Amino acid sequence: MSTPSIARIGLVSVSDRASAGVYPDEGLPSLRAWLERAISSPIEFVERLIPDEQPQIEACLRALVDDEGCCLVLTTGGTGPALRDVTPEATVAVGHKEMPGFGEQMRQISLHFVPTAILSRQTAVIRGQALIINLPGRPKSIAQTLEGLKDSDGKVIVSGIFAAVPYCVDLIGGPFIVTRPEVCAAFRPPGAQAASTTRSG
Repeated sequence: MSTPSIARIGLVSVSDRASAGVYPDEGLPSLRAWLERAISSPIEFVERLIPDEQPQIEACLRALVDDEGCCLVLTTGGTGPALRDVTPEATVAVGHKEMPGFGEQMRQISLHFVPTAILSRQTAVIRGQALIINLPGRPKSIAQTLEGLKDSDGKVIVSGIFAAVPYCVDLIGGPFIVTRPEVCAAFRPPGAQAASTTRSG
């Protein structure tokens, strides 16, 4: 039986004030807590807290993928229309392929709560063998967009974006990520599930 590969996940919080120590960063703890609850396979995190500076964001994303070997990078913050919000621009600049469906689904989820969700500019790209996704800046919104919406019985009303992440990572040659279905049921086509048996041990 093979040992499951460890998935290295980059977590990036983009905030001028938090990175300057004006107030505690909430993005990194929120991302880490949700991922630890949702993923059952081996993972390790590489965390960065940086200001809203496009060259610095680009350099950080490149380093996490190219040097740190992250298969998945999640950013939080800097995705609104304000002049200092440049995370999407930095993300697109380092990507090799754009994955617009992630941003579309995040806005669809957020629109269930606030009409200003249309102001959010989250996006996603693939760089090499890594998936980079921009998430909202607020902890509650992070969980909602990753996990989706459920009714009082736990039935999924709107799928969260993380349901598609493990299979996307599969397709670009990354490690096999297993989720806890009670938190977020990852979707893989039947053929992909069968082929993954040896990979997951």
